[in-house]
Amino acid sequence: MASDNTHRSYSIIPCFIFVELVIMAGTVLLVYYFECTDTFGIHIQGFFCKDAELMKPYPGVEESSFIPPLILYCVVAAAPTAIIFIGEIAMYIMKSTREALIAQEKTIVTGECCYLNPLIRRIIRFIGVFAFGLFATDIFVNAGQVATGNLAPYFLSVCKPNYTGMDCRFNHQFIANGNICTGNQVVVERARRSFPSKDASLSVYSAVYVTMYITSTIRTKSSRLAKPVLCLGILCAAFLTGLNRVSEYRNHCSDVIAGFILGSSIALFLGICVVNNFKGTHSTPTKQKQEDYRGLPLMTFPRVESPLETLSAQNHSASMTEVT
Repeated sequence: MASDNTHRSYSIIPCFIFVELVIMAGTVLLVYYFECTDTFGIHIQGFFCKDAELMKPYPGVEESSFIPPLILYCVVAAAPTAIIFIGEIAMYIMKSTREALIAQEKTIVTGECCYLNPLIRRIIRFIGVFAFGLFATDIFVNAGQVATGNLAPYFLSVCKPNYTGMDCRFNHQFIANGNICTGNQVVVERARRSFPSKDASLSVYSAVYVTMYITSTIRTKSSRLAKPVLCLGILCAAFLTGLNRVSEYRNHCSDVIAGFILGSSIALFLGICVVNNFKGTHSTPTKQKQEDYRGLPLMTFPRVESPLETLSAQNHSASMTEVT
């Protein structure tokens, strides 16, 4: 009976792995449709005539930014992966942490083909969850940009609206017609995707996730400031990435703040609820609960019968004899 249950559990594990792979593939496919196709149309948002908040100078293409998108995305994806990979291997090599790791994790049998030891299992789980969160953050950002169609600070500079026939004598005149732009349509469409900031979301997601991993997993006794300095440096880099978007007039301040909130929320959710603060799936074996001795005396001594008790017992037996 026990062998049947064990075989049944071993056969269920590949099914779970297959479902997770299907979910991951669907997430990647959705990102592809958002990034590389025009399947989802952008909401056309109106604007006010000569709005000063939308008349910032055009900063140029994204590749000319101080932090180019290609470099940012490579760092955001590769740095946490490398930190998790090196951290897990270092923990497994150290004897003190290896025993705790083996106590938390168990070797998993994936069918009849192969085994996953604790090291491989933790690396796959932590990096896999990180990759899923990275794609999920990109999906949320693109969905927000498509649904809101919020205008970038340089929108009017690239839109070059044709005000002919429009009553724009007053700056508070609102224009709902989205077909009056005479500029490059590709640049205009890009200027309609400002909220939330993608760079801010992805950078802060990566920073918060790897910071949670470092603080929850890596333990150093040599220096108590090593981890705080490393974590604060990573968070500061993500913060500066958002500030760079504002300083270059590529995003509004509200776009960057929304991106920070979105990325940090997804990282906190995955770190706390999915990977359980980067702890093992099996809790460490707890010691058997000791008996509660609070109701017992600290020391017990042999009972000595006093002479008064002996005399009273003799008198009581004598009185009982007389009665009978």
